[in-house]
Amino acid sequence: MSADLKEKNGSVDHLSIPPNSDEESVQVDEAARQRVLRKMDWHLLPFISMLYLLSFLDRANIGNARIAGMAVDAHLDGLKYNVVAAVFFIPYALAEVPSNVCLKLFRPSRWIPTIMIAWGNARVFLGLTEAGLFPGITFYLSLWYRRQDVAKRIAIFFSAATIAGAFGGLLAYGIEHMEGIAGLHGWQWIFCLEGIVTVLVAFASYFYMHDYPETAKFLTAEERTIVVQMLKEDKQGQSTHFEYKYVWQAMFDYKTWVQVGIYIGLLVPVYAIALFTPTIVKALHYSAANAQLLTVPPFVAGCICTILVGMYSDKFNLRGPFVIGGCLVSMIGYIILISQSRPGVSYLGAILAAVGVYPTIAVDLAWAGSIAGGDICKGVTIAMVIGIGNLGGVCSSFIYINGPRFYEGHGTIIALLAMSMSLSAFAMWDYNRLNKKNEEICIAKGLDEKDHETYKDAGNKSPLFRYVTDLAC
Repeated sequence: MSADLKEKNGSVDHLSIPPNSDEESVQVDEAARQRVLRKMDWHLLPFISMLYLLSFLDRANIGNARIAGMAVDAHLDGLKYNVVAAVFFIPYALAEVPSNVCLKLFRPSRWIPTIMIAWGNARVFLGLTEAGLFPGITFYLSLWYRRQDVAKRIAIFFSAATIAGAFGGLLAYGIEHMEGIAGLHGWQWIFCLEGIVTVLVAFASYFYMHDYPETAKFLTAEERTIVVQMLKEDKQGQSTHFEYKYVWQAMFDYKTWVQVGIYIGLLVPVYAIALFTPTIVKALHYSAANAQLLTVPPFVAGCICTILVGMYSDKFNLRGPFVIGGCLVSMIGYIILISQSRPGVSYLGAILAAVGVYPTIAVDLAWAGSIAGGDICKGVTIAMVIGIGNLGGVCSSFIYINGPRFYEGHGTIIALLAMSMSLSAFAMWDYNRLNKKNEEICIAKGLDEKDHETYKDAGNKSPLFRYVTDLAC
Protein backbone atom coordinates (compact mmCIF):
# COMPACT_ATOMS: atom_id res chain seq x y z
CA MET A 1 0.00 0.00 0.00
CA SER A 2 1.31 3.45 -0.88
CA ALA A 3 3.39 5.04 1.83
CA ASP A 4 1.67 8.38 1.44
CA LEU A 5 -1.59 6.99 2.76
CA LYS A 6 -2.13 7.55 6.45
CA GLU A 7 -3.20 4.55 8.52
CA LYS A 8 -5.74 5.56 11.09
CA ASN A 9 -7.61 3.18 13.41
CA GLY A 10 -7.03 0.27 11.05
CA SER A 11 -8.29 1.95 7.90
CA VAL A 12 -6.90 4.14 5.20
CA ASP A 13 -7.31 7.89 5.41
CA HIS A 14 -7.39 8.26 1.65
CA LEU A 15 -7.70 12.04 1.68
CA SER A 16 -4.15 12.71 2.78
CA ILE A 17 -2.41 15.26 0.60
CA PRO A 18 -0.14 13.65 -2.00
CA PRO A 19 3.62 14.01 -1.42
CA ASN A 20 5.39 17.09 -2.70
CA SER A 21 2.16 19.08 -2.83
CA ASP A 22 1.37 22.27 -1.02
CA GLU A 23 -0.69 21.73 2.15
CA GLU A 24 -2.45 25.01 1.57
CA SER A 25 -5.44 25.27 -0.73
CA VAL A 26 -4.49 25.54 -4.38
CA GLN A 27 -6.42 28.01 -6.48
CA VAL A 28 -7.90 26.07 -9.37
CA ASP A 29 -10.36 27.32 -11.97
CA GLU A 30 -13.46 25.37 -12.97
CA ALA A 31 -12.02 24.49 -16.38
CA ALA A 32 -9.13 22.63 -14.71
CA ARG A 33 -11.56 20.80 -12.42
CA GLN A 34 -13.71 19.70 -15.36
CA ARG A 35 -10.62 18.55 -17.25
CA VAL A 36 -9.58 16.34 -14.34
CA LEU A 37 -13.15 15.00 -13.94
CA ARG A 38 -13.27 14.04 -17.61
CA LYS A 39 -9.92 12.27 -17.32
CA MET A 40 -11.19 10.34 -14.29
CA ASP A 41 -14.38 9.46 -16.17
CA TRP A 42 -12.48 7.87 -19.03
CA HIS A 43 -10.28 5.82 -16.70
CA LEU A 44 -12.95 4.72 -14.19
CA LEU A 45 -16.44 4.59 -15.67
CA PRO A 46 -16.04 2.19 -18.64
CA PHE A 47 -14.43 -0.48 -16.49
CA ILE A 48 -16.78 -0.31 -13.51
CA SER A 49 -19.75 -0.16 -15.90
CA MET A 50 -18.57 -3.44 -17.42
CA LEU A 51 -18.31 -4.95 -13.92
CA TYR A 52 -21.88 -3.96 -13.13
CA LEU A 53 -23.11 -5.13 -16.52
CA LEU A 54 -21.76 -8.60 -15.73
CA SER A 55 -23.25 -8.43 -12.24
CA PHE A 56 -26.72 -7.57 -13.49
CA LEU A 57 -26.45 -10.06 -16.34
CA ASP A 58 -25.62 -12.87 -13.91
CA ARG A 59 -28.47 -11.80 -11.65
CA ALA A 60 -31.19 -11.35 -14.27
CA ASN A 61 -30.34 -14.20 -16.62
CA ILE A 62 -32.70 -16.44 -14.67
CA GLY A 63 -35.58 -14.55 -16.33
CA ASN A 64 -34.22 -15.36 -19.79
CA ALA A 65 -33.46 -18.96 -18.78
CA ARG A 66 -37.05 -19.38 -17.62
CA ILE A 67 -38.58 -18.71 -21.02
CA ALA A 68 -35.77 -20.70 -22.67
CA GLY A 69 -37.12 -23.85 -21.02
CA MET A 70 -35.65 -23.91 -17.51
CA ALA A 71 -39.07 -23.89 -15.83
CA VAL A 72 -40.10 -27.03 -17.75
CA ASP A 73 -36.81 -28.94 -17.51
CA ALA A 74 -36.29 -28.17 -13.81
CA HIS A 75 -39.97 -28.68 -12.98
CA LEU A 76 -40.35 -25.15 -11.58
CA ASP A 77 -44.12 -25.21 -11.51
CA GLY A 78 -46.36 -23.17 -9.23
CA LEU A 79 -44.35 -20.83 -7.00
CA LYS A 80 -41.08 -22.76 -7.30
CA TYR A 81 -39.58 -20.28 -9.81
CA ASN A 82 -40.59 -17.39 -7.58
CA VAL A 83 -38.82 -19.02 -4.62
CA VAL A 84 -35.67 -19.56 -6.72
CA ALA A 85 -35.71 -15.90 -7.75
CA ALA A 86 -36.33 -14.73 -4.18
CA VAL A 87 -33.53 -16.75 -2.53
CA PHE A 88 -30.95 -14.42 -4.09
CA PHE A 89 -32.16 -11.34 -2.24
CA ILE A 90 -31.86 -12.40 1.40
CA PRO A 91 -28.06 -12.88 1.60
CA TYR A 92 -27.73 -9.98 -0.85
CA ALA A 93 -29.46 -7.64 1.59
CA LEU A 94 -27.65 -8.90 4.69
CA ALA A 95 -24.14 -8.69 3.23
CA GLU A 96 -24.22 -5.12 1.88
CA VAL A 97 -23.19 -3.18 5.01
CA PRO A 98 -20.33 -5.54 5.99
CA SER A 99 -19.12 -5.51 2.40
CA ASN A 100 -18.90 -1.71 2.21
CA VAL A 101 -17.01 -1.63 5.51
CA CYS A 102 -14.60 -4.23 4.08
CA LEU A 103 -14.16 -2.15 0.94
CA LYS A 104 -13.04 0.73 3.16
CA LEU A 105 -10.76 -1.46 5.28
CA PHE A 106 -9.24 -3.26 2.28
CA ARG A 107 -8.33 -1.96 -1.17
CA PRO A 108 -11.20 -1.69 -3.68
CA SER A 109 -8.98 -3.32 -6.32
CA ARG A 110 -8.73 -6.41 -4.10
CA TRP A 111 -12.19 -6.62 -2.58
CA ILE A 112 -14.36 -6.14 -5.67
CA PRO A 113 -12.56 -8.65 -7.96
CA THR A 114 -12.55 -11.27 -5.17
CA ILE A 115 -16.33 -11.20 -4.70
CA MET A 116 -16.79 -11.32 -8.48
CA ILE A 117 -14.72 -14.50 -8.75
CA ALA A 118 -16.80 -16.06 -5.97
CA TRP A 119 -20.17 -15.48 -7.64
CA GLY A 120 -18.84 -16.30 -11.11
CA ASN A 121 -17.66 -19.73 -9.96
CA ALA A 122 -20.73 -20.75 -7.97
CA ARG A 123 -24.24 -19.38 -8.41
CA VAL A 124 -25.06 -20.43 -4.84
CA PHE A 125 -22.82 -17.55 -3.71
CA LEU A 126 -24.46 -15.07 -6.08
CA GLY A 127 -26.59 -13.19 -3.53
CA LEU A 128 -23.93 -13.24 -0.80
CA THR A 129 -20.99 -12.05 -2.89
CA GLU A 130 -22.71 -9.89 -5.47
CA ALA A 131 -24.07 -7.88 -2.55
CA GLY A 132 -20.79 -6.00 -2.42
CA LEU A 133 -20.63 -4.80 -6.00
CA PHE A 134 -23.44 -2.28 -6.48
CA PRO A 135 -23.12 -0.52 -3.09
CA GLY A 136 -19.37 -0.93 -3.31
CA ILE A 137 -19.08 0.83 -6.66
CA THR A 138 -21.54 3.52 -5.56
CA PHE A 139 -19.43 4.12 -2.42
CA TYR A 140 -16.24 3.88 -4.50
CA LEU A 141 -17.43 6.67 -6.82
CA SER A 142 -18.18 8.88 -3.80
CA LEU A 143 -14.49 8.57 -2.85
CA TRP A 144 -13.52 10.06 -6.22
CA TYR A 145 -16.27 12.60 -7.02
CA ARG A 146 -18.00 15.46 -5.22
CA ARG A 147 -21.66 15.14 -4.27
CA GLN A 148 -22.62 17.56 -7.04
CA ASP A 149 -20.78 15.46 -9.65
CA VAL A 150 -21.69 11.91 -8.68
CA ALA A 151 -25.26 11.41 -9.97
CA LYS A 152 -24.18 11.45 -13.62
CA ARG A 153 -21.41 8.95 -12.88
CA ILE A 154 -23.73 6.60 -10.99
CA ALA A 155 -26.19 6.94 -13.87
CA ILE A 156 -23.53 5.94 -16.39
CA PHE A 157 -22.48 2.82 -14.52
CA PHE A 158 -26.07 1.93 -13.57
CA SER A 159 -27.04 2.22 -17.22
CA ALA A 160 -25.02 -0.97 -17.59
CA ALA A 161 -27.97 -2.68 -15.90
CA THR A 162 -30.27 -1.56 -18.69
CA ILE A 163 -27.68 -2.60 -21.27
CA ALA A 164 -27.50 -5.97 -19.50
CA GLY A 165 -31.26 -6.27 -19.79
CA ALA A 166 -31.09 -5.60 -23.51
CA PHE A 167 -27.91 -7.60 -24.12
CA GLY A 168 -29.21 -10.44 -21.96
CA GLY A 169 -32.17 -10.89 -24.26
CA LEU A 170 -29.99 -10.89 -27.38
CA LEU A 171 -27.43 -13.19 -25.77
CA ALA A 172 -30.09 -15.60 -24.55
CA TYR A 173 -31.60 -15.69 -28.05
CA GLY A 174 -28.24 -16.82 -29.46
CA ILE A 175 -27.28 -19.19 -26.63
CA GLU A 176 -30.62 -20.99 -26.82
CA HIS A 177 -29.39 -22.43 -30.12
CA MET A 178 -26.65 -24.31 -28.22
CA GLU A 179 -29.35 -26.72 -27.04
CA GLY A 180 -27.89 -30.22 -26.69
CA ILE A 181 -24.20 -29.27 -26.96
CA ALA A 182 -22.16 -31.23 -24.37
CA GLY A 183 -25.42 -32.69 -23.15
CA LEU A 184 -26.62 -29.34 -21.75
CA HIS A 185 -29.84 -27.47 -22.38
CA GLY A 186 -29.66 -24.00 -23.93
CA TRP A 187 -30.72 -22.37 -20.66
CA GLN A 188 -27.87 -24.13 -18.84
CA TRP A 189 -25.39 -22.68 -21.30
CA ILE A 190 -26.76 -19.20 -20.46
CA PHE A 191 -25.55 -19.63 -16.86
CA CYS A 192 -22.25 -21.32 -17.80
CA LEU A 193 -21.01 -18.88 -20.43
CA GLU A 194 -21.97 -15.74 -18.53
CA GLY A 195 -20.30 -17.09 -15.37
CA ILE A 196 -17.06 -17.81 -17.23
CA VAL A 197 -16.89 -14.27 -18.62
CA THR A 198 -17.43 -12.84 -15.12
CA VAL A 199 -14.50 -14.81 -13.69
CA LEU A 200 -12.15 -13.78 -16.51
CA VAL A 201 -12.99 -10.09 -16.13
CA ALA A 202 -12.65 -10.35 -12.34
CA PHE A 203 -9.07 -11.60 -12.69
CA ALA A 204 -8.27 -8.63 -14.95
CA SER A 205 -9.77 -6.28 -12.33
CA TYR A 206 -6.97 -7.06 -9.90
CA PHE A 207 -4.59 -5.27 -12.26
CA TYR A 208 -6.74 -2.58 -13.90
CA MET A 209 -8.82 -1.18 -11.03
CA HIS A 210 -7.60 2.02 -9.32
CA ASP A 211 -8.03 2.38 -5.56
CA TYR A 212 -8.03 6.11 -4.66
CA PRO A 213 -7.18 9.41 -6.37
CA GLU A 214 -3.96 9.67 -4.33
CA THR A 215 -2.58 6.44 -5.79
CA ALA A 216 -4.02 6.68 -9.33
CA LYS A 217 -1.12 6.43 -11.76
CA PHE A 218 -3.11 8.01 -14.58
CA LEU A 219 -3.26 11.33 -12.67
CA THR A 220 -0.32 13.71 -12.42
CA ALA A 221 0.77 15.07 -9.03
CA GLU A 222 -1.00 18.36 -9.80
CA GLU A 223 -4.20 16.56 -10.82
CA ARG A 224 -4.15 14.47 -7.65
CA THR A 225 -3.91 17.64 -5.59
CA ILE A 226 -6.89 19.14 -7.46
CA VAL A 227 -9.02 16.06 -6.82
CA VAL A 228 -8.07 15.84 -3.14
CA GLN A 229 -8.84 19.53 -2.62
CA MET A 230 -12.26 19.20 -4.31
CA LEU A 231 -13.11 16.21 -2.12
CA LYS A 232 -11.94 17.91 1.08
CA GLU A 233 -14.12 20.92 0.33
CA ASP A 234 -17.10 18.70 -0.46
CA LYS A 235 -16.73 16.60 2.70
CA GLN A 236 -17.22 19.73 4.84
CA GLY A 237 -14.50 18.67 7.30
CA GLN A 238 -16.11 15.28 8.02
CA SER A 239 -14.04 12.30 9.13
CA THR A 240 -12.71 9.77 6.60
CA HIS A 241 -11.33 7.04 8.90
CA PHE A 242 -13.10 3.99 10.34
CA GLU A 243 -14.68 3.86 13.78
CA TYR A 244 -17.75 1.87 14.82
CA LYS A 245 -19.51 4.99 16.06
CA TYR A 246 -19.87 6.14 12.46
CA VAL A 247 -21.65 2.88 11.62
CA TRP A 248 -24.16 3.50 14.42
CA GLN A 249 -24.62 7.12 13.31
CA ALA A 250 -25.82 5.94 9.92
CA MET A 251 -27.95 3.10 11.25
CA PHE A 252 -29.88 5.18 13.77
CA ASP A 253 -30.44 8.23 11.55
CA TYR A 254 -34.11 8.52 10.56
CA LYS A 255 -33.07 10.13 7.28
CA THR A 256 -31.34 6.91 6.29
CA TRP A 257 -34.62 5.06 6.74
CA VAL A 258 -36.52 7.63 4.70
CA GLN A 259 -34.08 6.96 1.86
CA VAL A 260 -34.53 3.22 2.38
CA GLY A 261 -38.28 3.66 1.90
CA ILE A 262 -37.77 5.72 -1.26
CA TYR A 263 -35.39 3.13 -2.66
CA ILE A 264 -37.66 0.15 -1.95
CA GLY A 265 -40.42 1.85 -3.92
CA LEU A 266 -38.05 2.30 -6.85
CA LEU A 267 -36.21 -1.01 -6.79
CA VAL A 268 -39.18 -3.38 -6.78
CA PRO A 269 -40.28 -2.03 -10.19
CA VAL A 270 -36.70 -2.29 -11.49
CA TYR A 271 -36.40 -5.94 -10.45
CA ALA A 272 -39.87 -6.68 -11.75
CA ILE A 273 -38.82 -5.32 -15.14
CA ALA A 274 -35.59 -7.36 -15.14
CA LEU A 275 -37.06 -10.63 -13.88
CA PHE A 276 -40.46 -10.63 -15.52
CA THR A 277 -40.37 -8.52 -18.71
CA PRO A 278 -39.61 -11.66 -20.76
CA THR A 279 -42.58 -13.41 -19.13
CA ILE A 280 -44.84 -10.38 -19.58
CA VAL A 281 -43.90 -10.09 -23.27
CA LYS A 282 -44.41 -13.82 -23.84
CA ALA A 283 -47.80 -13.59 -22.12
CA LEU A 284 -48.78 -11.12 -24.84
CA HIS A 285 -48.75 -14.15 -27.17
CA TYR A 286 -45.28 -13.77 -28.68
CA SER A 287 -43.09 -16.84 -29.22
CA ALA A 288 -40.23 -17.51 -26.77
CA ALA A 289 -37.59 -16.43 -29.33
CA ASN A 290 -39.44 -13.24 -30.24
CA ALA A 291 -40.08 -12.56 -26.55
CA GLN A 292 -36.31 -12.62 -25.96
CA LEU A 293 -35.78 -10.03 -28.70
CA LEU A 294 -38.73 -7.84 -27.69
CA THR A 295 -37.27 -7.41 -24.18
CA VAL A 296 -34.46 -5.32 -25.73
CA PRO A 297 -36.17 -1.97 -26.61
CA PRO A 298 -37.47 -1.18 -23.08
CA PHE A 299 -33.98 -1.62 -21.66
CA VAL A 300 -32.32 0.43 -24.42
CA ALA A 301 -34.78 3.27 -23.83
CA GLY A 302 -34.17 2.98 -20.08
CA CYS A 303 -30.41 3.19 -20.62
CA ILE A 304 -30.63 6.40 -22.66
CA CYS A 305 -32.98 8.05 -20.17
CA THR A 306 -30.83 6.97 -17.20
CA ILE A 307 -27.78 8.78 -18.55
CA LEU A 308 -29.72 11.89 -19.63
CA VAL A 309 -31.52 12.25 -16.30
CA GLY A 310 -28.26 11.74 -14.38
CA MET A 311 -26.58 14.50 -16.39
CA TYR A 312 -29.38 16.99 -15.82
CA SER A 313 -29.69 16.06 -12.15
CA ASP A 314 -26.03 17.02 -11.65
CA LYS A 315 -26.33 20.09 -13.87
CA PHE A 316 -29.14 21.54 -11.77
CA ASN A 317 -27.98 19.86 -8.53
CA LEU A 318 -31.51 18.50 -8.04
CA ARG A 319 -32.51 15.04 -6.82
CA GLY A 320 -36.07 14.90 -5.47
CA PRO A 321 -37.89 16.37 -8.50
CA PHE A 322 -36.21 13.88 -10.83
CA VAL A 323 -37.16 10.97 -8.58
CA ILE A 324 -40.79 12.12 -8.40
CA GLY A 325 -40.96 12.80 -12.15
CA GLY A 326 -39.52 9.39 -13.01
CA CYS A 327 -41.97 7.65 -10.68
CA LEU A 328 -44.85 9.44 -12.37
CA VAL A 329 -43.77 8.31 -15.85
CA SER A 330 -43.29 4.73 -14.67
CA MET A 331 -46.66 4.78 -12.91
CA ILE A 332 -48.34 5.74 -16.19
CA GLY A 333 -46.65 2.75 -17.83
CA TYR A 334 -47.90 0.36 -15.17
CA ILE A 335 -51.41 1.81 -15.35
CA ILE A 336 -51.37 1.04 -19.09
CA LEU A 337 -50.15 -2.50 -18.39
CA ILE A 338 -52.83 -3.19 -15.80
CA SER A 339 -55.67 -1.70 -17.84
CA GLN A 340 -54.88 -2.87 -21.40
CA SER A 341 -54.71 -6.32 -22.99
CA ARG A 342 -53.78 -5.33 -26.54
CA PRO A 343 -50.15 -6.39 -27.17
CA GLY A 344 -49.01 -3.16 -28.83
CA VAL A 345 -50.43 -0.85 -26.16
CA SER A 346 -49.18 -3.09 -23.33
CA TYR A 347 -45.72 -3.12 -24.88
CA LEU A 348 -45.74 0.70 -24.85
CA GLY A 349 -46.62 0.50 -21.16
CA ALA A 350 -43.59 -1.74 -20.53
CA ILE A 351 -41.33 0.82 -22.23
CA LEU A 352 -42.76 3.71 -20.17
CA ALA A 353 -42.35 1.67 -16.99
CA ALA A 354 -38.65 1.16 -17.76
CA VAL A 355 -37.78 4.69 -18.92
CA GLY A 356 -39.50 6.16 -15.88
CA VAL A 357 -38.07 4.12 -13.04
CA TYR A 358 -34.56 3.21 -14.24
CA PRO A 359 -33.20 6.80 -14.12
CA THR A 360 -34.47 7.28 -10.55
CA ILE A 361 -32.08 4.68 -9.09
CA ALA A 362 -28.89 6.60 -9.86
CA VAL A 363 -30.37 9.93 -8.78
CA ASP A 364 -31.69 8.49 -5.51
CA LEU A 365 -28.38 6.83 -4.63
CA ALA A 366 -26.53 10.09 -5.23
CA TRP A 367 -29.12 11.73 -2.98
CA ALA A 368 -28.77 9.06 -0.27
CA GLY A 369 -24.98 9.36 -0.25
CA SER A 370 -25.16 13.13 0.07
CA ILE A 371 -27.09 13.05 3.37
CA ALA A 372 -24.30 11.23 5.26
CA GLY A 373 -21.41 13.00 6.97
CA GLY A 374 -18.04 11.26 6.60
CA ASP A 375 -16.86 8.29 4.55
CA ILE A 376 -17.95 5.47 6.85
CA CYS A 377 -21.39 6.99 7.45
CA LYS A 378 -21.74 7.41 3.70
CA GLY A 379 -20.65 3.84 2.98
CA VAL A 380 -23.00 2.39 5.59
CA THR A 381 -25.91 4.61 4.50
CA ILE A 382 -25.51 3.60 0.85
CA ALA A 383 -25.20 -0.07 1.84
CA MET A 384 -28.30 0.09 4.06
CA VAL A 385 -30.36 1.83 1.38
CA ILE A 386 -29.33 -0.70 -1.27
CA GLY A 387 -29.30 -3.71 1.07
CA ILE A 388 -32.64 -3.25 2.78
CA GLY A 389 -34.09 -1.94 -0.46
CA ASN A 390 -33.11 -5.19 -2.10
CA LEU A 391 -35.38 -7.09 0.25
CA GLY A 392 -38.00 -5.61 -2.03
CA GLY A 393 -36.63 -8.04 -4.58
CA VAL A 394 -38.29 -10.80 -2.57
CA CYS A 395 -41.56 -8.95 -3.11
CA SER A 396 -40.94 -8.63 -6.85
CA SER A 397 -40.38 -12.39 -7.02
CA PHE A 398 -43.87 -13.21 -5.74
CA ILE A 399 -46.20 -10.56 -7.14
CA TYR A 400 -46.09 -11.61 -10.81
CA ILE A 401 -48.12 -14.81 -10.81
CA ASN A 402 -51.39 -14.51 -12.75
CA GLY A 403 -50.76 -13.27 -16.31
CA PRO A 404 -51.14 -11.78 -18.78
CA ARG A 405 -52.54 -8.71 -16.99
CA PHE A 406 -50.73 -9.37 -13.67
CA TYR A 407 -53.15 -7.33 -11.60
CA GLU A 408 -51.44 -8.11 -8.28
CA GLY A 409 -47.97 -7.30 -9.61
CA HIS A 410 -48.76 -4.09 -11.45
CA GLY A 411 -51.07 -2.88 -8.67
CA THR A 412 -48.41 -3.44 -6.00
CA ILE A 413 -45.83 -1.54 -8.01
CA ILE A 414 -48.15 1.41 -8.60
CA ALA A 415 -48.61 1.65 -4.81
CA LEU A 416 -44.85 1.45 -4.20
CA LEU A 417 -44.14 4.20 -6.74
CA ALA A 418 -46.69 6.39 -4.96
CA MET A 419 -44.87 5.69 -1.68
CA SER A 420 -41.53 6.77 -3.18
CA MET A 421 -43.07 9.99 -4.49
CA SER A 422 -44.54 10.82 -1.07
CA LEU A 423 -41.31 10.10 0.83
CA SER A 424 -39.28 12.09 -1.72
CA ALA A 425 -41.52 15.10 -1.19
CA PHE A 426 -41.06 14.75 2.60
CA ALA A 427 -37.27 14.45 2.23
CA MET A 428 -37.11 17.62 0.11
CA TRP A 429 -39.02 19.54 2.74
CA ASP A 430 -37.01 18.06 5.63
CA TYR A 431 -33.55 18.72 4.17
CA ASN A 432 -34.50 22.30 3.42
CA ARG A 433 -35.74 22.69 7.02
CA LEU A 434 -32.50 21.25 8.43
CA ASN A 435 -30.33 23.48 6.25
CA LYS A 436 -32.16 26.58 7.50
CA LYS A 437 -31.78 25.37 11.09
CA ASN A 438 -28.02 24.79 10.67
CA GLU A 439 -27.56 28.19 9.04
CA GLU A 440 -29.28 29.86 12.00
CA ILE A 441 -26.99 28.01 14.45
CA CYS A 442 -23.89 29.04 12.50
CA ILE A 443 -24.96 32.68 12.49
CA ALA A 444 -25.83 32.64 16.19
CA LYS A 445 -22.53 30.98 17.21
CA GLY A 446 -20.32 32.58 14.57
CA LEU A 447 -19.32 29.22 13.08
CA ASP A 448 -17.57 28.88 9.72
CA GLU A 449 -15.00 26.66 7.92
CA LYS A 450 -12.39 27.16 10.65
CA ASP A 451 -14.61 25.12 13.00
CA HIS A 452 -14.73 21.98 10.83
CA GLU A 453 -12.20 20.18 13.04
CA THR A 454 -14.42 20.70 16.09
CA TYR A 455 -17.39 19.00 14.42
CA LYS A 456 -15.62 16.43 12.20
CA ASP A 457 -17.02 13.49 14.21
CA ALA A 458 -20.59 14.83 14.34
CA GLY A 459 -21.58 13.57 10.89
CA ASN A 460 -24.66 15.25 9.44
CA LYS A 461 -25.53 16.55 12.92
CA SER A 462 -22.78 19.15 12.54
CA PRO A 463 -24.23 22.66 12.19
CA LEU A 464 -21.71 23.14 9.36
CA PHE A 465 -23.21 20.28 7.36
CA ARG A 466 -25.42 21.16 4.37
CA TYR A 467 -27.82 18.82 2.58
CA VAL A 468 -28.37 18.73 -1.15
CA THR A 469 -31.78 20.38 -1.17
CA ASP A 470 -34.31 20.83 -3.97
CA LEU A 471 -36.18 23.81 -2.55
CA ALA A 472 -35.29 27.46 -2.52
CA CYS A 473 -33.96 28.60 0.85
